[in-house]
Amino acid sequence: MPADFNGQWVMVTNENFEDIMNAIDIDFATRKIARHLTQTKVIVQNGDKFETKTLSTFRNYEVNFTVGEEFEEVTKGLDNRTIQSVFFRHWLPGMETSWWLCRRERRPTVAGCNG
Repeated sequence: MPADFNGQWVMVTNENFEDIMNAIDIDFATRKIARHLTQTKVIVQNGDKFETKTLSTFRNYEVNFTVGEEFEEVTKGLDNRTIQSVFFRHWLPGMETSWWLCRRERRPTVAGCNG
């Protein structure tokens, strides 16, 4: 059974956030602004289907997906790229009942988790 991610999640720290944004080719100006933001993620989950909203004082962003299914994502209002993304389960070693959702873009770099 998938983990339950329903709820509102507030970013506590953004350590290494700029490095992650740089690795996925987010432009310099957006990186500098984003690293100072506190974001809130609102997630509505129904099994493997997710509706997500990322809220901040700079930009709001919505992405809906089903785990394991590739989809086209337009990062409108962020860095305006069109990318193919897929979210997948990444099991944590030694934690049989826990898993993270990770994003992989169809590009030379992998964002989120290795896998």
